[in-house]
Amino acid sequence: MLDDTDTRLLAALQKDAHLTAQQLGEILNLSPSQAGRRRQRLEAEGYIQNYAARLDAKKLGLSVQAFVQVSLGIHGPEQSKSFARLVNTRPEIVSAWTLTGDADYLLRVYCEDLAALNSLIHETLLPHPAVSRVQSQIVMDQFKRDAPLPT
Repeated sequence: MLDDTDTRLLAALQKDAHLTAQQLGEILNLSPSQAGRRRQRLEAEGYIQNYAARLDAKKLGLSVQAFVQVSLGIHGPEQSKSFARLVNTRPEIVSAWTLTGDADYLLRVYCEDLAALNSLIHETLLPHPAVSRVQSQIVMDQFKRDAPLPT
């Protein structure tokens, strides 16, 4: 169970994962050692899965962000596993979800340009034997960045 101090600690770390035990202690009104122990416990219990840097896609030359819906024509465990393996080999696919509704999967992709997105769709996704339909939506503007989880 998380108490109020734990949720405040998690919220602070989502904003800045570089906070030291000293800084966390000041935010939480705890000693640095108490704050450090709480962070270690939350890491050990899996509330904190990892720490990562958020990169600027445009500065990395990734000018096209898109969401790609994929529908399978053949549904079965082997087709799903095969498609998941394909998705996991492609670095431009940064996240993937299984869905209810018309599409079976939703992929979030970052590509250098439209030609790279076209290539991903026509040379990688559509040729997969289980895929029957691919529909893409190109992001025009992202006015809210990936936000921290509510705590």
